[in-house]
Amino acid sequence: MNTKIIAGLGFVALLATPAAAADLSYRAPNNYAYAAPAPAFTWQGFYLGANAGYGWGDANTSKDLNGFSGGFQAGYNWQFNSLVLGLETDLQGANIGSRTFELDYFGTVRARAGVALDQFLLYGTAGFAYGGGTYELAYLSNDQTHTGWTIGAGGEYAINPNWSVKAEYLYVDLNKQTYTSVVGPVDVGATANIVRAGVNYHF
Repeated sequence: MNTKIIAGLGFVALLATPAAAADLSYRAPNNYAYAAPAPAFTWQGFYLGANAGYGWGDANTSKDLNGFSGGFQAGYNWQFNSLVLGLETDLQGANIGSRTFELDYFGTVRARAGVALDQFLLYGTAGFAYGGGTYELAYLSNDQTHTGWTIGAGGEYAINPNWSVKAEYLYVDLNKQTYTSVVGPVDVGATANIVRAGVNYHF
């Protein structure tokens, strides 16, 4: 009798062993947290920033214009793969001048086109320029507003998704305006080379 019971228990154990082994073999895998890949950097969107720089050039009445400028810029970029197109406007206070003529302020409205290499952007730019000048001779001064054009190039590096730094060169050509002076009307036009560095915040 005991032999039959022991034999029966052994048979049950033999049947249970494969089932237990199968259960061990097919345990559900551990649930590990899935880390999503970081989103690719994009230059697309609105930005606002500030800049400061140095300018030199000449007016037809003076060949040694030089001085500093500083101001603000705002713009918007559209990105198509590595191609970046944009519009930018800026307004600068300036003291780029000589003994008789000074460029007091200038601004631009420009198109930009560039190539993005991830967080680095290399671009060219061109558009409309305007500025205010002062002509002074024998203590008689006169102010006029000039219009013209500008062309240039620059590079911009994104420190993170919101902040970038840039360096830029602009050539500004302002058409002649007629100033009143002690010797009569004087036509004055000006050109300037501007080098500047800036920072932008991207929204």
